[in-house]
Amino acid sequence: MAKVSVSIGSNIERERHITACLEALAATFDNLVLSRVYESEPVGFIDGRNFYNLVAVFDSDWSVGELQAWCKRIEREHGRRPGTPKFSPRTLDIDLLTVGDLTGEHDGITLPRDEILHHAFVLLPLAELLPDTPHPETARTYAELWAEFEAGDQRLWPVEFVWRS
Repeated sequence: MAKVSVSIGSNIERERHITACLEALAATFDNLVLSRVYESEPVGFIDGRNFYNLVAVFDSDWSVGELQAWCKRIEREHGRRPGTPKFSPRTLDIDLLTVGDLTGEHDGITLPRDEILHHAFVLLPLAELLPDTPHPETARTYAELWAEFEAGDQRLWPVEFVWRS
């Protein structure tokens, strides 16, 4: 059983799609723990709609490929279409961040996800949930990485978001 972390984001009907994603996670995986939900300004997007972002951690014995397929299926069920431009608005974005302490390519997915070290909307919620856990490649804890992170123009702030499964 591995501890898995995923980032979840939406900038179209944010509450509805994130709530549905959390319901699906809770119905599928054990020991689901969530960060706070943060609102963030879009990075690299032409459309200026802000995102809601959070990180979820859970236990799973699924392969990396099975986890990735599950994430993509949930995205599609909520209107996300493969092949849309990279920086376009999205109903739901679920990215596999870590699977235990795996590093390198597994089932075509590179772990840990590079965005952990580059995006405040990923690193801050991860540091909140797993402050003492070391990043699988750097061996620095997520709390240490966040303390040293240069956010620049990556603004985010916690929002009131109530979800109960």
